[in-house]
Amino acid sequence: MAVQSETRNGLVFAVNGERFELSSVDPSTTVLEFLRSQTRFKSVKLGCGEGGCGACVVLLSMYDPVLDQVEDFTASSCLTLLCSVNGCSITTSEGLGNSKDGFHPIHQRFTGFHASQCGFCTPGMCVSLFGALVNAEKTNRLEPSPGFSKLTVSEAEKAISGNLCRCTGYRSIADACKSFAADADIEDLGLNSFWRNGDSKEVKINRLPFYNRNKEISTFPEFLKKEIRSSMLLDSKRFIWYNPVSVKDLQSLLESIEADNGSLIKLVSGNTGMGYYKELYRYDRYIDIRHIPELSSIRKEPTGIEIGATVTISKAIEALKKENKCEVHSKGEMVFEKIANHMEKIASGFVRNTASVGGNLVMAQRRHFPSDIATVLLAVGSMVDLMNGPRREKIMLEEFLERPPLDSKTVLLSVKIPNWESIKNISCETNTMLLFETYRAAPRPLGNALPYLNAAFLAELSRCKPSDEIIINNCQLAFGAYGAKHAIRAKKLEEFLAGKILSVGVLYEAIKLVRATVIPEDGTSSPAYRSSLAIGFLFDFFSPLIDNRGEISNGLLDGYMSNILVKDSKINHNYVQLDHNKTQTLLSSAKQVLGLSTEYHPVGEAIYVDDIPSPANCLYGSFICSTEPLARVRGVKFQPKPYPDGLAAVITYKDIPTGGENIGSKTIFGTEPLFAGELTECAGQRLAFVVADTQKHADMAIKFAVVDYDMENLEPPILSVEEAVERSSLFEVPSFIYPKQVGDILEGMAEADLKIVSAEIKLGSQYYFYMETQTALAVPDEDNCMVVYSSSQVPEWTHIVIARCLGIPHHNVRVITRRVGGGFGGKSVKAMPVATACALAAHKLRRPVRIYLDRKTDMIMAGGRHPMKITYSVGFKSNGKITALQLDILIDAGLSADISPVMPHNVLGALKKYDWGALSFDIKVCKTNHTSKSAMRAPGEVQGSFIAEAVIEHVASVLSMEVDSVRSINLHTYNSLNLFYEGGADEPFEYTLPSIWDSLATSSSLCLRTEMVKEFNSDNKWRKRGISRIPIVHEVMLRPTPGKVSILNDGSIVVEVGGIELGQGLWTKVKQMAAFALSSIKCDGAGDLLDKVRVIQSDTLSLIQGGFTAGSTTSESSCEAVRLCCNILVERLRPLRERLQEQMDSIQWEMLIDQAHLQVVNLSASSYFVPDLTSMRYLNYGAAVSEVEVNLLTGETTILQTDIIYDCGMSLNPAVDLGQIEGAFVQGIGFFMLEEYLTNSNGLVVVEGTWTYKIPTLDTIPKQFNVQVLNSGHHQKRVLSSKASGEPPLLLAASVHCATRAAIKEARKQLLSWSSQDESTTNSTTFQLEVPATMPVVKELCGLESVERYLEWSMGTK
Repeated sequence: MAVQSETRNGLVFAVNGERFELSSVDPSTTVLEFLRSQTRFKSVKLGCGEGGCGACVVLLSMYDPVLDQVEDFTASSCLTLLCSVNGCSITTSEGLGNSKDGFHPIHQRFTGFHASQCGFCTPGMCVSLFGALVNAEKTNRLEPSPGFSKLTVSEAEKAISGNLCRCTGYRSIADACKSFAADADIEDLGLNSFWRNGDSKEVKINRLPFYNRNKEISTFPEFLKKEIRSSMLLDSKRFIWYNPVSVKDLQSLLESIEADNGSLIKLVSGNTGMGYYKELYRYDRYIDIRHIPELSSIRKEPTGIEIGATVTISKAIEALKKENKCEVHSKGEMVFEKIANHMEKIASGFVRNTASVGGNLVMAQRRHFPSDIATVLLAVGSMVDLMNGPRREKIMLEEFLERPPLDSKTVLLSVKIPNWESIKNISCETNTMLLFETYRAAPRPLGNALPYLNAAFLAELSRCKPSDEIIINNCQLAFGAYGAKHAIRAKKLEEFLAGKILSVGVLYEAIKLVRATVIPEDGTSSPAYRSSLAIGFLFDFFSPLIDNRGEISNGLLDGYMSNILVKDSKINHNYVQLDHNKTQTLLSSAKQVLGLSTEYHPVGEAIYVDDIPSPANCLYGSFICSTEPLARVRGVKFQPKPYPDGLAAVITYKDIPTGGENIGSKTIFGTEPLFAGELTECAGQRLAFVVADTQKHADMAIKFAVVDYDMENLEPPILSVEEAVERSSLFEVPSFIYPKQVGDILEGMAEADLKIVSAEIKLGSQYYFYMETQTALAVPDEDNCMVVYSSSQVPEWTHIVIARCLGIPHHNVRVITRRVGGGFGGKSVKAMPVATACALAAHKLRRPVRIYLDRKTDMIMAGGRHPMKITYSVGFKSNGKITALQLDILIDAGLSADISPVMPHNVLGALKKYDWGALSFDIKVCKTNHTSKSAMRAPGEVQGSFIAEAVIEHVASVLSMEVDSVRSINLHTYNSLNLFYEGGADEPFEYTLPSIWDSLATSSSLCLRTEMVKEFNSDNKWRKRGISRIPIVHEVMLRPTPGKVSILNDGSIVVEVGGIELGQGLWTKVKQMAAFALSSIKCDGAGDLLDKVRVIQSDTLSLIQGGFTAGSTTSESSCEAVRLCCNILVERLRPLRERLQEQMDSIQWEMLIDQAHLQVVNLSASSYFVPDLTSMRYLNYGAAVSEVEVNLLTGETTILQTDIIYDCGMSLNPAVDLGQIEGAFVQGIGFFMLEEYLTNSNGLVVVEGTWTYKIPTLDTIPKQFNVQVLNSGHHQKRVLSSKASGEPPLLLAASVHCATRAAIKEARKQLLSWSSQDESTTNSTTFQLEVPATMPVVKELCGLESVERYLEWSMGTK
């Protein structure tokens, strides 16, 4: 039956089975905005607003009444416009299950596998997995075993490969997902709460929460099916949303709009382009072009496949792969499949599901978007169909890209990919063959990252008899995304190669032409690297045809060519327990050698600050920040409109009430102003707080803000640590926290056989990238009071700052924090001004004011980790023993002191992990015109530990010794440890590092693998491996912490602590401690109190002196405070229990508490744990071995395996500590390998969100990740003998950096051998590897011209 179009008055859709109908809506409203502001379904979170993090993922379901089929796909709700889901059903994590109706097995398994920490990102992960499960069930695969799905392990991993998590390290998430897969190896899955040691495989399967495929929830409600008897189109007059159903309709509509001069129109398909090109203006009309059959269909013909412009990338992939289902692959089908495989690396699944092929090409043409699709389709000679008014034309894609940007009247209708088999007579009979490959180099292997360069090469080849040489009949070579306006065909190169017999000499000349062709435009980052990539890819394409021409078969040239990067390997890779041929899965088996949270973060029921419903008359804020490092601020105005939509007020320092202070944050070292006064002193400093009627209007208003600066007669800003020293711009470091020198540096240097003098290291910054950005809600209360909900790690100090800013007594302020969606130090000092600005605006306007910072502003204001410049001189013996180390360290603290004066202590604390003989240093904390740097997970310690490794590596290089030997010889004895840490080494048996060091060598098979790495490197030209073992010593300090425990009438228990739940498992440990400590009352039922304990939110008027949640020790301090409270309660209850015991045999917990209430026993106890000075500091130990593989053509580093042993004492909760170890390590990988927190020349942060700032993802963590949580026994001075786990393991990630350096060292040796230089006269093994060691950095050290050098060497030796 034909589907009739019908215009409806309202927008109708379903959310989790509930019907919604809207009579009108702003067409720019996204699904995310609607769900979070108009429904109770708050599990969808705003993490980036770009489709780059997955926190907002929902399942969209569309019903086809003709086929009676439901199509289900995941989508980014932050990009999907609400009007585009008319007639659809939306499923969020709450729709899968909840605490009232029961949890879905996804939720249960995520919890059981400890795959959630802060919980902010988890609901999006769950929906991503659910979408994969639903679609796997629609396949015709074999029925899986009971409890499993039709999903494969590879699909399970890829389902969440686009979802970001900053807490867990991903391994546990992958395990939870893989547990549903039909082909999952149960023994491959890690630590969870379902299994016990020794369980058989059958028992393990039975203990998993059962997944019933046949009772999966319905994603599309029946009531909505009944309403969809026709294509549901919105009333265009009411919604200014137009729905043309034919090309003719679209023509008419565009013509009518053209007559209305000045109208801004937006053609809508998936709207994913909004994630990259942020919208600054309101559109007058939206035209949804998805309902036009010619644009939404895929037409397959003998000559090729024509893909409509609105066809999603996912559907295009599916169509291209369908052409390749048969067992015997034709040449044309192979081209289609390789295009599809490349498309799978574009964005992530939940973006590809709505992003259109045409939209991608139009962005490439009109706005120079670095498109992969444009490059790949350009290489195969694709054509496009354009419409401009009544005129239609079909042109080559190359011409389309080269034309001036399309005007608003021109519409791309379709793109046609030719079938090369039908175009060319390619067959064995004609002795011609087709070769096609695509390439991309990007920070993440699986996509969700823009490429540095992409390429696609198509070549028609023939074999020259009898020499078996290969002739290039013709070729099409496309390069893109390298910093040019659009993808290009390398025409001169194609002409040069046409008709040539392929040889080393020909390839060498071709590469010269590539270098002359692929030239990035000025301002492009890493231009030489991008050109080098182009050369490497061309070499990779043609080189096997030269090296292996006698082995060439039709199959090889059909596209199954064994890539040169892996072909020449002769090594069995099983020694790392990782099958490298099994490329479908990202992670191999992981071993975790070793009481759990009952809160179901995965559902999305955990409430964060921005989930609190907005009070009546609530306003929303956003910050205007300075773009100048030092300037007078004359004023702020808005253009083009003086009053942007919804604007309510602009708050500045002038609005601070009489008696109040311009204070935004404080530490023990000083304060920072809330707003710049008449002078702004850094780019990124807050100038004003814009308040509007919605968050969207507030965020939009700041984009139109124009600040009038005056820099006349001002000194130049200080933008480097060198300038700061020169101008004596330094922060004072109190003598009581400045570290002490060790030994006599002159004597140590005199003992040395060799010296390295004045070597330099530079370390950059790192952004927190908590999934929940800074957020607060301020509500005026009676009697001039202010209640503030803040996502803060330090509610107590936030409270103080707000009171001082408003000039009101401290008891008039109340700060409430329930939980934080990731902190890592960034929600400590940096959260204070956000809450204070809301409180100030609320105080002035007498209305509630809230804010949820957009990711860009958050990144500008955050400050992040401290950059440093280090100069060192080191003396050492010829056997590698270091005798003296002299350090000069300049730390960039930024504008305000923040916590920066503690940095010298922290840096030296971690650096002292080796016995340096004598240690001397001069550390300056520099005040610059940059944003204030603040504490970030392991602040100073991660830099100090890395500096130590850099020195060790340098010494080993000079001595030509194995680095591991130099590390071993410089490890502390107990006596030297006690000397360096000033008696802080505790008892000798507590110094577990030597035993950890030796155990790790055994458990990781270090010696065997080291030899295997050497063998691999000798047999591989274009891949090199490195392996490295490093130790850590990390000092932590306990802080005073309050606690309060109350027992209610029914026997349930309420606990308050000063510590904040950030995802570190604090509440879990505190609940365990309360249950454990109260169980000592020894009555029936007291041994099972865990379910009766509830930890409640932090409230600064209920529990004072909460202090900082930082430094890795808040969990144990809070546990000790709770234990003290429980001891008090037990002592109060014991006399009553004894009296009752005399009267009856059995006393139930509930009875005891009931009697206690009747006999007026005080059942609430408070405590304030103050650690003893002799035990408040202690040392943590651990070690890691990491093995990496470096691709010498791209600089890509793959972490093959990491083995960790970490001493947790007697862990309070091994599952929590394991998660902390893995999460910290992976965050460290980000710092050392991936994350570039870049600024412009003014110091203004220029990285914006997920597009340009890359934290680790599932595809960038170790392929095999083995962690042993060492139970080192009883530690009398520790809380229940436990030790910290939150920060120290981050330092171990330097092992990845060191292993990468080892691989580069081998590459440089090889490069040297090709250039016939004497190694003794070069510095091939002595070099500094930057942090982060990104792909361009690694490639440059491996040789940007390595291919040329190799070819020159080849020509010279033949």
